[in-house]
Amino acid sequence: MSENKDLHVVTPAPEGQKFVYDFTEGNRNLKDLLGGKGANLAEMTNLGLPVPPGFTITTEACKVYLDSGEAPEALRAEVSAHLEALEQKMGKKLGQPDNPLLVSVRSGAKFSMPGMMDTVLNIGLSDKSVTGLAKQAGGDERFAWDSYRRLIQMFGKTVLGVDGELFEEALEQAKAAKKVKVDTDLEAADLKKLVRKFKKIVSDEAGRDFPQDPREQMDLAINAVFDSWNTDRAKLYRRQERIPGDLGTAVNICSMVFGNLGPDSGTGVAFTRDPASGHQGVYGDYLQNAQGEDVVAGIRNTVPLADLENIDKASYDQLMQIMETLETHYKDLCDIEFTIERGQLWMLQTRVGKRTAGAAFRIATQLVDQGLIDEAEALQRVNGAQLAQLMFPRFDEEAKTEKLGRGIAASPGAAVGKAVFDSYTAVKWSRSGEKVILIRRETNPDDLDGMIAAEGILTSRGGKTSHAAVVARGMGKTCVCGAEEIEVDTKRRRMTAPGGIVVEEGDVVSIDGSTGKVYLGEVPVVPSPVVEYFEGRMHAGADDADELVAAVHRIMAYADRVRRLRVRANADNAEDALRARRFGAQGIGLCRTEHMFLGERRELVERLILADTDDEREQALGALLPLQKADFIELFESMDGLPVTVRLLDPPLHEFLPDITELSVRVALAESRKDANENDLRLLQAVHKLHEQNPMLGLRGVRLGLVIPGLFAMQVRAIAEAAAHRKNAKGDPRPEIMIPLVGTVQELEIVREEADKVIAEVEAASGTNLKLTIGTMIELPRAALTAGQIAEAAQFFSFGTNDLTQTVWGFSRDDVEASFFTAYLEKGIFGVSPFETIDRDGVGALVRSAVEAGRATRPDLKLGVCGEHGGDPESVHFFHEVGLDYVSCSPFRIPVARLEAGRAAAQSSGSDSR
Repeated sequence: MSENKDLHVVTPAPEGQKFVYDFTEGNRNLKDLLGGKGANLAEMTNLGLPVPPGFTITTEACKVYLDSGEAPEALRAEVSAHLEALEQKMGKKLGQPDNPLLVSVRSGAKFSMPGMMDTVLNIGLSDKSVTGLAKQAGGDERFAWDSYRRLIQMFGKTVLGVDGELFEEALEQAKAAKKVKVDTDLEAADLKKLVRKFKKIVSDEAGRDFPQDPREQMDLAINAVFDSWNTDRAKLYRRQERIPGDLGTAVNICSMVFGNLGPDSGTGVAFTRDPASGHQGVYGDYLQNAQGEDVVAGIRNTVPLADLENIDKASYDQLMQIMETLETHYKDLCDIEFTIERGQLWMLQTRVGKRTAGAAFRIATQLVDQGLIDEAEALQRVNGAQLAQLMFPRFDEEAKTEKLGRGIAASPGAAVGKAVFDSYTAVKWSRSGEKVILIRRETNPDDLDGMIAAEGILTSRGGKTSHAAVVARGMGKTCVCGAEEIEVDTKRRRMTAPGGIVVEEGDVVSIDGSTGKVYLGEVPVVPSPVVEYFEGRMHAGADDADELVAAVHRIMAYADRVRRLRVRANADNAEDALRARRFGAQGIGLCRTEHMFLGERRELVERLILADTDDEREQALGALLPLQKADFIELFESMDGLPVTVRLLDPPLHEFLPDITELSVRVALAESRKDANENDLRLLQAVHKLHEQNPMLGLRGVRLGLVIPGLFAMQVRAIAEAAAHRKNAKGDPRPEIMIPLVGTVQELEIVREEADKVIAEVEAASGTNLKLTIGTMIELPRAALTAGQIAEAAQFFSFGTNDLTQTVWGFSRDDVEASFFTAYLEKGIFGVSPFETIDRDGVGALVRSAVEAGRATRPDLKLGVCGEHGGDPESVHFFHEVGLDYVSCSPFRIPVARLEAGRAAAQSSGSDSR
């Protein structure tokens, strides 16, 4: 049980600071202060929509509470004043025995965190006021006792830390004793008994009785909502969604309206468009005679929102009108929670709804066509992560499959993995390298760990607005919900499909979040239509083109029109270069020549390393030259008319030699048999000679070019001769020579002098003017700090942010990611790995400094980045801000970089205009 504190404990607040706002005082622009829920409740109130009266406690109050462990001094008085005003408006007092005012206490952070923080309904009910509630409801005792048991259950679990399973077990026992399957079939007498049992559970487990004072209930619930900001599941969700941890949550106190008053009452969730596909229509779930948590939890299966027209046409028509009002007002897909109390519609929440990646692109273009937003705003409604998700493969519809069942297509994608039936196992197996599908009857916030670890989620209950569906869509995770024909038995760790097919834990299943189909075994996948579009195999606008592809085409065309950053590819051969070009690459930003020395050519590198004389070394280099030249001819031809940045040999030479341990064993065994191989002995001597304790900081990059005579000259000659060959073939080669790992301008000057001499020789021999440029990678802190000096000899910089991150942080990437990065992420030291997203404060500061110093020396200095940060959405925005000319990334990430470069330009343009 967690310690709870009443609001009377005090911490002084800044003079004049206001901690509580009535719904009539706020608006949607106050999300930082009122949270998303509070700001939008205020906005709906301002629009004249039917919102139950209430007030919001600000995020600032939460911050004070979390920092000091005590509520602000002014908070209790402000809450009391607003509660009194609410009581006057409603004509009844909180928990009044004969005519009780009941309220809900709900969390509401700036950014939506569905199910991650706490909510308590029916605050104000007690042994005395439950009879008053029955009287309010026209003598409906069943409704009153159902509301009371819900309060004790939610309060016990949320506020007093009682295991929620104990309440669920007691409810199941009550239904079994009555021989009914759903809780709505329990009568008032049954619910009275259940309340007594629930109160005993609270007393036994929490060490105190359920509080009968309504104000104590409310104060404890407020504190519990504050505390829920820092629960493990909330912190995990924030890390997953990259939500800052210092925002705090607001608390919304709202007068209760009841959907559990009978068949003319109910509760539901609605979307102004389908959040899974983006299609317009009537989407959502409705549940008669229920309260809000029944829908979201997925415990009872809902009916489609369209059925409400037959159940309560007046409320349905009013809801449709309100949905149109909200979408037009917010100019976006809206997610709406509502309750109908005896034919009266009440709006409990609205927010800009989470959506799948495909829906995001479709909706953005639809809203442009409707004149609600312009193209620049449409570009901000999508992002690179969503585009990357659309490029994932999908199931092959032609493949032979064994269908297990079908549910609701809640979040698209093709997911394959071993069946697991609890969150702990999902995490454990995932960490050992297994791909898993998390299968539950329904999920709850405690399943978040497993949902993150799993490839996809399958539930037998719930709909498109259930916890599983909402969270999965937010994470871009494949999800199928409400597969009712599949029986899930979590205790026996198995599920049973129609026909008696049993799937045990560990069996492989496949789920299709686009169709809702569930299959036994692994279903093969095929490329997504978006990838086919980028590769030119599907053309947007053709008769058979998917409307999703058409939406992506429109968004990408606008991004390409407005972006300033050019996008290049990291590619080492003609095949990769051609694919990159199809994906929209505007050149190659990194060709790693060491990849050209693998395979059969490794023997030639060995000969170079083992050369004892100048003649032997020249012979080895002479053998490599035509091979390198042929590689470059192919590469320049595939990228004709576009720049190709060729990095000279970078890695330590020992990487081209056999493993020292294996070679030592081989030589030792040969010597024991007295048949030692002379070449192996020479190799072993070379390996020992070149062995380094930390090769990443040893003899590599420019140091190799300075220590191994003729190595860089051979590569420069191969580049120059290949360029001359393409020129004479009427091509347009544009090679750029990049010297790696430079730390001081003197290194670059020596290599450049040799390179210029070789280039001049080739130009003279071929009769061509090659116009080759020579630059360097900035991948060492010293290079960044002396960029002004290095720019005197460099015509371009390319930031090697992978190595720069390693050297700034003092990390060995291959070691630290496996040893302690997980702990750093869990402890919040990293919000995200610095190898995934640029570290703006450290590595980013050096990049910014080098840009400024380099351009101060050489104003026309070309600047790019060639680490994988070049394809990371957030990092692309940083590179736009600091003024780079291009980013370079792997071919598959090129569309993402193009989109984010456009978004960055549109954002900065919007900021400038404001």
